[in-house]
Amino acid sequence: MTDDRIRNSLRRLRFEHAEMTQQQLADIVGVARQTIIAIEKGKYAPSLALAFRLARAFGKALEEVFHYEDGIS
Repeated sequence: MTDDRIRNSLRRLRFEHAEMTQQQLADIVGVARQTIIAIEKGKYAPSLALAFRLARAFGKALEEVFHYEDGIS
């Protein structure tokens, strides 16, 4: 499933965290590397539980990793 309005900072965060690989991140959060690839490319919107695990992997709040662009300020 995808939503064109959901953006993420996974790629940037991986590189800021000692150039973490997609596989390393996948192992930390318990998914396949292909899932990380799809999320980074915006082709897959993660479940809420997975989104929280991804944010925790970087020590960030959910809103620092995922951004929903709906035009509402």
